[in-house]
Amino acid sequence: MSKPAQQGRASAAPVSGTQPGLVVASFGRHVLVETESGQRLICHPRGKKNQALVGDRVRWLPSQDEGTLEKIEERSNLFYRQDEMRTKSFAANLDQVLILIAAEPEFSESQLTRALIAAEAERITPIIALNKSDLAEPFGRAWAKLAPYRAMGYQMLPLAIKPKTGTGAPSDTQPAELMELMRGKKTLVLGPSGAGKSSLTNLLVPQAKVLTAEISQALNSGKHTTTSTTLYWVDEARTTALIDSPGFQEFGLNHIEPMQLANLMPDFKAHAQDCKFYNCTHLHEPGCGVISEVKVTDRPSSIGASRYRLYSELFAELSQTRY
Repeated sequence: MSKPAQQGRASAAPVSGTQPGLVVASFGRHVLVETESGQRLICHPRGKKNQALVGDRVRWLPSQDEGTLEKIEERSNLFYRQDEMRTKSFAANLDQVLILIAAEPEFSESQLTRALIAAEAERITPIIALNKSDLAEPFGRAWAKLAPYRAMGYQMLPLAIKPKTGTGAPSDTQPAELMELMRGKKTLVLGPSGAGKSSLTNLLVPQAKVLTAEISQALNSGKHTTTSTTLYWVDEARTTALIDSPGFQEFGLNHIEPMQLANLMPDFKAHAQDCKFYNCTHLHEPGCGVISEVKVTDRPSSIGASRYRLYSELFAELSQTRY
């Protein structure tokens, strides 16, 4: 399965009279485009298929009270996942991805690793946020489980988006540190269902429900709104954007070559350069820097057993889809 086009065009060059815009929501063949003045209107692609994504810069032509998409500008990046059946593109032209997981129910380390690899592949900065810091015991376990990721240098934040009453945590606290990290950037919020994405969106963008209802009405999309990706401005100046995405239970990486994996996992990359063979798979070769690090006994290894197992499973999975 090939990578989605980094730029899709309805025509080879901008048609005279086109205007610039930003895609802020996408539903099937329709997109909602925001003009430079902040006006929002529905636009339709010229072809049968809509290739525009939230975050895309586009050129469009007015058409009665709606518009026609004429061109998608070249993308700086594209965050997506891919399994055997299909490719799911989240958003384009991102500054960072906020991977939101929760202390309870227990998060999947495999899902987290896959999302981090997808971000690394597109050179998008990932931030890991662990929700439900008000639940002391489960949060302590989850925070300890994330120790290897802190050691790798990933930015990590504890959050209590909807703290339980009686925990001592104020329920209306704005996550100031997160806001500072988001300032002036486009941030995709990603995570499994139940992690607290909707609650975070409603906290940072109090008018989100109203905006979502307006988008739904404008596009006549009804209940499908909750399963679509939407861009919200956090500030009036429209410089800080939060992009809300649907929850997921699986995160396919079929677009990643097996031999690329180690370079997209910081703890592996640090030791892969010490391998004897340039095409080392880090699974069985003699003189492998990664295997040597996994097997050290005189100090704690920087590649834990669970991380090495995840790598082995991913390598096997991605190899199987190609041969």
